[in-house]
Amino acid sequence: MTRQFALTLIGLLTAVASLSAQAKEIRILPQQHQQIEGWGVSLCWWASMVGHWDDARIDSLITCLTDPQQQNMNIFRYNIGGGDDPSHTDGHMVKGKGKRAEMEGFKASEKSPYNWDADAGQRKILLKIKEKRPDAIFEAFSNSAPYWMTISGCAGGNNPANTDNLKPEYYEMFCDYLIDVCLHYKERYGITFKTLEPFNESTSDYWGYLGSQEGCHFDAESQIKLLRILYPKLKASGLNTVISASDETNLISAIRVAKAYTQADDIYEKIGQFNTHTYSGTHPQRKELHEIMAEIQKPFWQSETGPSGGSGFESNLLLAQKLFDDMRYMKPAAWLDWQWMEEGNDTWCQIRCNFADQSYQVVKNFYVRMQVTRFMKQGYHIIESSDDCCLTAISPDKKEMVVCLLNASDKDSPVCVNLSAFGAVAKKVSLYRTSQQENCKQLKDITARKQQIDYTMPAQSITTLIITGKNPLI
Repeated sequence: MTRQFALTLIGLLTAVASLSAQAKEIRILPQQHQQIEGWGVSLCWWASMVGHWDDARIDSLITCLTDPQQQNMNIFRYNIGGGDDPSHTDGHMVKGKGKRAEMEGFKASEKSPYNWDADAGQRKILLKIKEKRPDAIFEAFSNSAPYWMTISGCAGGNNPANTDNLKPEYYEMFCDYLIDVCLHYKERYGITFKTLEPFNESTSDYWGYLGSQEGCHFDAESQIKLLRILYPKLKASGLNTVISASDETNLISAIRVAKAYTQADDIYEKIGQFNTHTYSGTHPQRKELHEIMAEIQKPFWQSETGPSGGSGFESNLLLAQKLFDDMRYMKPAAWLDWQWMEEGNDTWCQIRCNFADQSYQVVKNFYVRMQVTRFMKQGYHIIESSDDCCLTAISPDKKEMVVCLLNASDKDSPVCVNLSAFGAVAKKVSLYRTSQQENCKQLKDITARKQQIDYTMPAQSITTLIITGKNPLI
């Protein structure tokens, strides 16, 4: 061996050792957490617009949304519109969030009959989803009562914005309104809403008169009062629908209201599910809310969220990190996006479109979400993993494990996935990746050696590994 060759060999071995030392170990453990009920999205507001498109386009979009080989979404939130003062049409909401935010209500005044022809667009999308996905789960939710029930006379909110807007004398009629819509959809279309959510971000301070969308403030005490009215009415309706609440905008608000419900003593026996949004929140807050949910033993959803930073593809990956964080620390059974289709951006949507000319294009966020929702299927359990860049699930028969790896940074990141806590895994591991150049693309299989997978996550990418075993892995 020449001196030069020896030096070269030593250099190569040193480099390999250095790379190995830099690889981050991710331990996957058999501890099972929540079972995945599903993934989904609100139909408000995009569906009310897209439901007026031609059927071929609608069918293609619904396939993208629901097909198990595409986004595999199975939970959808139908918005029971309140309807604003007709004199406000094409006014404050259009100037704020666009024509899509002017949701139609079903009752024009206290004495008027129900107009069941209203909201044709959103209804068409709802029914198309039911046709394509018979196992779909639906929730009905309200952003505001009809304008004529409100103190301000505006479905956008009150003045000041941090005060309740539903007139006390209309609490019972508002409950009847929500139940009547649910009954109509059951009797006319065979749609049973699993849950009915009467609030939306209701302790927030931004639901103001002439606001940009429907919104109605309820402080925690008012929520409790309304829930005590809604519960017996819903129970007497004959529907199997249960109440969900309280859909606060962030975790600190959700925790505050959850504690108020506990102090009220009788509220958790009246609601069938607890919902929260995660527009902001910390890991300690996620853990605290999880602990509250574990104590009350109610189904639990992350029912709405959206981007919280960055732009373009970076924003999409940061939102995926929020999904990982919510599922890992807060442990909801379902995780839902707010908007699926949107104009003018590629962060608040997964399909960018022009509502007027019926054109659309799939954006990166679609594939980022698909990396999780396609492979972590309904019925799988989230299992323990040691790093926040990783979300892992296992199939009901324990023979398939799905490992999602996220790298939102601008540098490649080598990892070592340690599977030593499991039974023997197949050597060949399927790999799908979304990056700047790839869209949930299946790449060449990689190899698991001695219960370990060595892999380098490319900069700004999300990767899904499908690991199988001939026998149950746990």
